[in-house]
Amino acid sequence: MRYRSRVTAPAATLIGTAAALTTGTAAYAGPFTARDTGTPGPETLGDSVCPSLGNDGYRVSAYHLDFAYDDTTRLVDAAATIELRTTQALSRFSLDALGLDIRTVRVDGRTAAFEQAGEKLRVTPATALDARCRVRVRVEYSADPRRILAHTAWVATPDGFALCPQPNSAHTAFPCNDHPSDKADFTFRITVPSGLRGVANGVLTCTEDLSGGRTAYSYRSRSPIATELVQITVGDYVIKDRQGPHGLPLRDVVPTARAAALEPALALTPNLVQWLEARLGAYPFETYGLLPCNSDDANAFDFTGLETQTLTLYKPNFLLQAEKSIGSHMMHELVHSYFGNLVSPGNWADLWLNEGHADFYGLLYRYERGWADSLGLTTMEARMKNTYARGDQWRHDSGPVAAPNEANLFDSQRYLGGVLVLYALRQLVGEDVFAAIEHTFLARHRNSSATTADYIAVASEVSGQDQSGFLRDWLYGTKTPRMPGHPDWTVTPVNSALASPHSRRGGHWHENSATL
Repeated sequence: MRYRSRVTAPAATLIGTAAALTTGTAAYAGPFTARDTGTPGPETLGDSVCPSLGNDGYRVSAYHLDFAYDDTTRLVDAAATIELRTTQALSRFSLDALGLDIRTVRVDGRTAAFEQAGEKLRVTPATALDARCRVRVRVEYSADPRRILAHTAWVATPDGFALCPQPNSAHTAFPCNDHPSDKADFTFRITVPSGLRGVANGVLTCTEDLSGGRTAYSYRSRSPIATELVQITVGDYVIKDRQGPHGLPLRDVVPTARAAALEPALALTPNLVQWLEARLGAYPFETYGLLPCNSDDANAFDFTGLETQTLTLYKPNFLLQAEKSIGSHMMHELVHSYFGNLVSPGNWADLWLNEGHADFYGLLYRYERGWADSLGLTTMEARMKNTYARGDQWRHDSGPVAAPNEANLFDSQRYLGGVLVLYALRQLVGEDVFAAIEHTFLARHRNSSATTADYIAVASEVSGQDQSGFLRDWLYGTKTPRMPGHPDWTVTPVNSALASPHSRRGGHWHENSATL
């Protein structure tokens, strides 16, 4: 799912920093000098929804993040070591970074000049970088999880913090190439006062008792992670271990004081994994679990769940409900382990691949369990007929399913509209061929990113028929196509004066998953 940035600190805290970021005021670590070779790398990856996001001229192979949390100042002292490979000769390159107090930048051990401008960290190494060379960049900085920014990944809690980076805020926690098309390996070292726990994606590899009553926890992910899926959390947590299907280690990170109350929800995960593995294959990562973020603040973040890789972030109060109220959405977030995490979107316009699939299987799970949805409907066919009738109105309000803009990226058209596309394809090719398309797509683009065009290509190949016309009409058309197998289904005419209840309003993202 997605996040909403939170305003938590007094406005005066960041007036100076905000002004500098707005005006592009430079902060130099050293003078810039002319380079004999190379050119500045592009400061974008050309995303159609978030055009300023990401940087070109290199690709990242690994991030090594070292965070130290001070529970007195509530600040984070950090170092990010980034291993990258250049794709062109570079006199300068950039990383995404916002709200970070950067002290030093080194490139292959040598001090580099740097400039913070807007949401970019421009780095000029002592000598220009050759094309196709491996480079190690180390950035030392500090960050305030309560800092006011235009958007932020930080969720400040009474005893620490968590991260919710999606879609464009990982770079408020660490400098990075902040785009899902540039996935990389990650290691983490989190130093905290004894009595608190530091947790991150992946598996625990080392625990160190340090002087001064501090403990360092180290983690490594066995699979690459998109920056928007990184999770680092600090708090008074207890780790709850259990076993999933085929011996899969399950790890929940739970506020100590609420562990008993949350146990009924946590205990649902093994059966959820088993149900999904029967449809999409073996769970793709080394572990899975839930992180009920240690905050009861209604404004802490305005989403229910966020699929940070191997550790889904939740609002604790959501998980205190009965199974029929949470099971469908827990399935939605688990599905993201396959669609969104294992295979990430190549462009943010491809978000429907994440959210459409998550809602598709989440709804199937709901109806198989006999739970009515929010409309009181009890079958996928009934829900799709209802959604089909709204098709033209949603295309009028929010554009086609695979053509969002930044303002409507996370509205219902990407979620339930995406489900309708998948339902139409399954109606056309049949359940067996549809299942084969799903498995082939996941296998072909495993641990990478993929676009809508990639999904269309797999659908055509596996079905043995060119599906490009059919799927492009459903994904990019301004009118809702006829539904295969349901010639009687009709679309309600567009009412231009109708206020859309599923769009972004007043600067806030609304929950649009049909699994809620």
